[in-house]
Amino acid sequence: MTPIVLMCLVFFIALILGLPIFIAIVGAAVIPSLFFAGSFPADVPYVIRSMLAGVDSFTLLAMPLFMLSGDIMCKGGVSKRFFDVFAIFTGKTTGGMPAAAILTCLFFGAVSGSGPATCAAVGAIVLPILIDDLGYDRLFCGALLATAAGLAVIIPPSNSYVSVCAVTGESIGDLMIAGIIPGCLIALFEIIWAVTYCKTHGEDKAKISANYERLKAAGFGKIIVRAIPALLFPVLILGGIYGGFVTPTEAACVSVFYALFIALFIYRSVKLRDLPRFLLNAIRTMCPITILFSGARAFAKILTLTGAPTNLAKWITTVVPNRYALIGIMIFVLLIIGMFMDCGPALIILAPILLPVAKLFGIDSIHFLLICVCCLSIGFVTPPFGMNLFVAAPMLNVPSFELGKKCFPFALADLLAVIVVAFVPWLALVLIR
Repeated sequence: MTPIVLMCLVFFIALILGLPIFIAIVGAAVIPSLFFAGSFPADVPYVIRSMLAGVDSFTLLAMPLFMLSGDIMCKGGVSKRFFDVFAIFTGKTTGGMPAAAILTCLFFGAVSGSGPATCAAVGAIVLPILIDDLGYDRLFCGALLATAAGLAVIIPPSNSYVSVCAVTGESIGDLMIAGIIPGCLIALFEIIWAVTYCKTHGEDKAKISANYERLKAAGFGKIIVRAIPALLFPVLILGGIYGGFVTPTEAACVSVFYALFIALFIYRSVKLRDLPRFLLNAIRTMCPITILFSGARAFAKILTLTGAPTNLAKWITTVVPNRYALIGIMIFVLLIIGMFMDCGPALIILAPILLPVAKLFGIDSIHFLLICVCCLSIGFVTPPFGMNLFVAAPMLNVPSFELGKKCFPFALADLLAVIVVAFVPWLALVLIR
């Protein structure tokens, strides 16, 4: 039995037994050193050193900082302000309120960087309005929310971009900028389906008009002005990175101070005494990711020593005729993987293996990584392990699998948009090339 076969066997057995992904990865990384001692060019200390090197990264500091700023902004009632602004501009059109909900997820996702967090924060505000006040179908609203919340990992700044670039060595800034147009395109496809649904199923225009009048009575100008500081959050971060004023890690640090300034002095929704709780939440969220990074780095190192990526690339070149066929196969594989594995761990494990193959076919690395993120984001609403389904279903008091079936048209809209992005590289690369 070869080292690579033994590694794969240990990895999948650990997953089948329900062991944590970290245990599966590290176990697979260590096993060649134990069973092929003397003949394999790595030992257990090498694996340990690789694990430590995996987290010794200035780039990774961006992740807890973006988590911290996103948590602070989430507690500031930002989702309600976003929704009110978009409802002003789209509320009176057919499908306008669902469209406002999708746009809210798009912009709030740029603040939180997390699909489940966006689903929870936006859902708490939007679902009662859409269902109780406006009378939309419960499952339709839940499916809309769960799917649109997946935009959080596509629209920058996204922690998925930080993690995948940390394990592949690609530019975080380039990947973030590249995600702007594809993220907006996917949101557009979701809005098209939402509007189509509303046209075919009808809307209660009287209730929608009444809600619009309530916003009008509150003052359009006042609503927009109050939302401007939150709307400027992604502009400030991306503008700083794209303009060359700050690195992504420095931008993450800026985002924390900006979020604190807004929450403390403008919205006054957070007190200084709340800061330790925010810091603790960021640490609790980042610790499992850090452990996973250390294991993934060791796994990738040992996998490279076995020659698996090179052999895989050679085999694929003999089977796959061109880059377009490769992209199609990769999309299919990533969709299947997204059904069973969360976006973050899947990217950390698969990106270092698949990226060399994509480069061999002449596919731009930033374009390919963006395709990976977009495909895996659909996994947020695909059973059996769609994370956003588990967040949205309890809000509606419906089974997650039933909600997943209602998500299918939205997931299909996402897939169509991803296919467009995959086969039209210009959409991803125009802002960085």
